[in-house]
Amino acid sequence: MKTLTTWIGEHRFTGEHEGNRIAIDGDKLAGHGPKALLLSGLAGCSGIDVVDILEKMRVPFSDFSMETEAEVADDHPKVFTSVIIRYRLRTAPENEEKVKKAIDLSLEKYCGVAAMLKKNAPVAYELEILQ
Repeated sequence: MKTLTTWIGEHRFTGEHEGNRIAIDGDKLAGHGPKALLLSGLAGCSGIDVVDILEKMRVPFSDFSMETEAEVADDHPKVFTSVIIRYRLRTAPENEEKVKKAIDLSLEKYCGVAAMLKKNAPVAYELEILQ
């Protein structure tokens, strides 16, 4: 994997990967900050896994979103000290255990971003089944 990150000015950069661009802004005025990008990457990585697993399980769902939140150390390098992902999706209540299994498989086996983050901080989750 290879990316190109180009300084635009001030604390702003453009990140490129395989023809796609994303705005990065340390001041968070014109793009995500780097740590927020990491949390979004975690959610995207796990979310892709969960979608694939639920589809293989033939679990119907909709309105899927994830909110990620991290506690950050007070001292530099200000690493994450804990991370929580709040999964929300609409499905029948009887599918809750299958959804939990999909999340567990993602966070314990498939999601490389979670595996990397877990080397420094615990990654936990909460699940909300929408009615």
